[in-house]
Amino acid sequence: MPTSDRTAPAPRALVWLAILILYVVWGSTYLGIRIAVESIPPFLMASSRFLIAGIVMLSAVAIVRRGALIRPTRTQLRDCFIVGALLMGGGMGAVAWVEQTVPSGIAALLIALMPAWVAIFSRIFIHERLPLAATIGIGIGMAGVAILVWPSIAIDGDLDPAGIVALLISPICWAGGSVFAAHRASLPRDPFVTTGLQMFSGAIVLGAAAVATGELAGFSIDAVTPESWSALAYLTIFGSLIAFTAYAWVLRHAPLPLIATYAFVNPVVAVILGTLILNEALTPRTLVAGAVIVFAVALIITARSRMSSRSASSPAVPPGEPVPARLLADAER
Repeated sequence: MPTSDRTAPAPRALVWLAILILYVVWGSTYLGIRIAVESIPPFLMASSRFLIAGIVMLSAVAIVRRGALIRPTRTQLRDCFIVGALLMGGGMGAVAWVEQTVPSGIAALLIALMPAWVAIFSRIFIHERLPLAATIGIGIGMAGVAILVWPSIAIDGDLDPAGIVALLISPICWAGGSVFAAHRASLPRDPFVTTGLQMFSGAIVLGAAAVATGELAGFSIDAVTPESWSALAYLTIFGSLIAFTAYAWVLRHAPLPLIATYAFVNPVVAVILGTLILNEALTPRTLVAGAVIVFAVALIITARSRMSSRSASSPAVPPGEPVPARLLADAER
């Protein structure tokens, strides 16, 4: 979306309400995933979530837009599938699988390093200049990961190594989808059509993963607990539909650096909820590592935001890009 497409500033109360939704709802999705996968296989759960949300969003757009809806081209459908496969399929699929064995707060802290991978991929693939502060932030973030993960695997043995590897792969998938969506993909201009198609595409990939891993063979609906059903409903309605809608709206009414603060608020919310509701251990090492990672993410986002604002030829959102394509890929959804 070109900068000129932004509408007039909205009342501050509404802007902060939308941002608060991103803070709390997206931060709480890690808790929701952890509860949902207690009795629903992870890939099946994630596929169901995005399938329902995608269908609802596309149906709502078709009803609201009516004759004004422009049919996506084959290229746009292909690129939506690629982005959806990376974001919802690889990114969120890995998180759902990991949270069977890894605490939700730990997962959120590792996923929080998404902006670091976005910065790295932007430098490698589109030759975007990497500010010194962002480079330092990446180094600090990796140090925070080492503080959090290394003793737990090599000494204590209380974290699943396969889960940690998956948590490192997840933000790489998100970052790849982010950079592709922002700079290479041809996507529909309507942000809700784009988001709906990406959710639907991700659901297909996750459904295929559920079949390939044998989740359907051993699944019984009768075994799903009321808590897991409630968590799945929360993830679908609040985590996907309401939060994405608030996100698309606030992008038109608030500065991007302010909106991007969700990236380092979400892990804090996730850790707090995991501790209070799931009684996940909150050790001094987790607190230190969390503070280091959050500081690193804030440093990276601030440095890259300042770089963009200083470039007169670089709009806040690249021309022709649908609203969710850039920052949406930097989050969980």
